[in-house]
Amino acid sequence: MVNPVVILELMERIATIPGGSTVTVPLGTGDPAEAAHTVAAWCERTGNEFVHVLDGAVTVRRGRAADPLAAVEPERQPGTRLWMYTNFDCNLACDYCCARSSPQTARRALGIDRIRRLAAEAVDSGVSELILTGGEPFLLPDLDELVAVCTDALPTTLLTNGMLFRGHRLERLRRMDRDRLTLQISLDSAIPEGHDSHRGKGSWEKAVAGIRIAQDEGFRVKVAATLPAAQSHELAPFHEFLDTLGIDPDDQVIRALAHRGNADAGIELTVESLIPEVTVTAEGVYWHPIGADDTDQMITAEIFPLAAAIDEVRRRFADQRSRADAASQWFPCA
Repeated sequence: MVNPVVILELMERIATIPGGSTVTVPLGTGDPAEAAHTVAAWCERTGNEFVHVLDGAVTVRRGRAADPLAAVEPERQPGTRLWMYTNFDCNLACDYCCARSSPQTARRALGIDRIRRLAAEAVDSGVSELILTGGEPFLLPDLDELVAVCTDALPTTLLTNGMLFRGHRLERLRRMDRDRLTLQISLDSAIPEGHDSHRGKGSWEKAVAGIRIAQDEGFRVKVAATLPAAQSHELAPFHEFLDTLGIDPDDQVIRALAHRGNADAGIELTVESLIPEVTVTAEGVYWHPIGADDTDQMITAEIFPLAAAIDEVRRRFADQRSRADAASQWFPCA
């Protein structure tokens, strides 16, 4: 049972602060979980907002804050897009791969049964787009089946290095739905040197050829570049080069090098600094695809039900934003 003094002190102190500000009161002895329940019930009756119980104290906001997710653009709301790591092995060993993929990496395939269930549950959970990534998905012998399961459910984007469009893999590509599938091909530079220095000699030429093959096959093609700071001067000529390839400006994706996975430099991206993009691997559900091989971004090992995993990501993100708001209170000096 919570000490009645705690409620009395909350009543007294909350009356002295502006709306939207928070007050923190020590709990003293007692069960923190029971105290949280009691204070939350008091807040519900009085029109205030329970923030959290942390380190032996309870924090309450005067009045009710707006939805902490309301400021996030609709297309960036957690759970709008669902990322799936089809596998982790790759034909390349890029020196900044966030997933630590290479020809020696274990496959760790998600598999068609789980992808089929994820696609179905994604529809029921309000997901609007599925994104398949790796590793290199075109190493999978059943990729066309995996893609069909996804495109039957929702518009889908498939990330690839574009280097394997030949033989039986080209035949798999040709069986994919051109109306519901977008191919996102990795290309880091307008010239071979900037790309090959990170992805391997000759990879630029093969990636450009892959872009042209995908276009000739009738697919919408996006191109995504990872640019280390040292290559930032290439941005304008890179866009000009993509224009010559017929890549729509809206389909030219530029991202900074992240200090994750194999990268020994780049910007630091944490759960606190990232708007989450719900990501599923064979191991579980992660905060963001950039950290899907890192334990600090793992949400749960329970993939199903998908709706519960999405709700947990949204809850943690809302709580994170609420704590940030609570830490930045109004402090009048005049």
